[in-house]
Amino acid sequence: MAAFEETYQAACDSGLLPGIVLLAASRSGKFNYAKKIGVRSLKDGQSTQPMELDTVLGIASCTKLMTAISALQCVERGLLVLDEDVSRLLPEIGKYGIITSFDDATAQPIVSQKKNHITLRHLLSHTSGHEYDWSSPLLQKWRASRGETLFSGPTIADKSTLPLLFEPGTSWAYGAGLDWTGKMIEIVTGETLETYMSKNIWEPLGIKDITFWPKERADMKHKMADLSTISPESGKAVDAPDFDLVFGAIECLGGGGVFASSEAYMALLQAVLREDPRLLKPQSYGELFKPQLNEECENAFCNLLSSNQQMQEYLGINVPTTGRKNFSFAGMLSMDDYPGWMNKGTLLWGGVPNIIWVCLHLMVLSDLRVINELQFIDREAGLCGFAGCQILPPMTPRILKLHEQFQHEIYKLHAAT
Repeated sequence: MAAFEETYQAACDSGLLPGIVLLAASRSGKFNYAKKIGVRSLKDGQSTQPMELDTVLGIASCTKLMTAISALQCVERGLLVLDEDVSRLLPEIGKYGIITSFDDATAQPIVSQKKNHITLRHLLSHTSGHEYDWSSPLLQKWRASRGETLFSGPTIADKSTLPLLFEPGTSWAYGAGLDWTGKMIEIVTGETLETYMSKNIWEPLGIKDITFWPKERADMKHKMADLSTISPESGKAVDAPDFDLVFGAIECLGGGGVFASSEAYMALLQAVLREDPRLLKPQSYGELFKPQLNEECENAFCNLLSSNQQMQEYLGINVPTTGRKNFSFAGMLSMDDYPGWMNKGTLLWGGVPNIIWVCLHLMVLSDLRVINELQFIDREAGLCGFAGCQILPPMTPRILKLHEQFQHEIYKLHAAT
């Protein structure tokens, strides 16, 4: 057993982690790694059910990769334009202007009108001025002044029609840009995001165990893992029966609404790593992977992570704080080489339940839309990987340390083949 496998096993044995699925594969297909440890639920009477490769997980922000691919498909077909004002399709977006401060005495926001248009490129790269309300003190005050609950309501418009925090295209903040992108895709195609992705991503790749609505799928609902949370009293995982990963949504959330088995999602990562032509044209893959942040926005992104320990843990995906970073349509880009580990241009992102993924020349990790899951794509190394579990709080440091060991040692296993 590899050292990182022993560490994950010890975490499960100690009660910190219910279960985990670890996957990695090379572009050539010569290296394929799969490991499952622990159980899929801590509910009474179900704690003996093992975590499996086909166990269905809420993949949260790992959804964003598929929404970005869908958007670029629509660009290829002339249905969307990357640098066009999106207000024609989304009249609600930005209607509250830019919130600059809050007058506590009058319980009123101080706002100014935006000057720049919001574009699809801004939405895909988190430079539109949007931030999730649960991570912004200003937006929390704005919600409270209106008697509203954070990220609430059944629709994307309910959850994400918010004041902007900065002029579009001038800074970086993690927000609902991909939810709005999914809504645009639905408008221009006349299909739900579920139907669109099924026809244009999942079916072409032969992926079956994936959907926005797993409880409506007889073939998936009995395989769903249950969410757990780390008890502040015991430090151990306990069942979290009341947490809803889609927060009451009745629409497909392109920023975090998909449920999938680990092996189904891994099939997508492998397709992206090999730049499968069934998904995108070569030019579109170039757009998907390239650094999208100009110097101003890149500095804002890197300064956010270096100055805020909580945001570094939440969004940094184990990339060293001092390392240069940028952002692509598919996730965060590590812009430095780390010998023996990931290469420059590795794409990473994660998801609320401590999920991560990576694709290596790019590495990707898939928020409170992050569930401690991880994904990566390193195109130069020709390697991608995924670590999937279902435990809160998002990007818990103790869970991230487990994932970090996996991120490092999977390269060594790959190099040995």
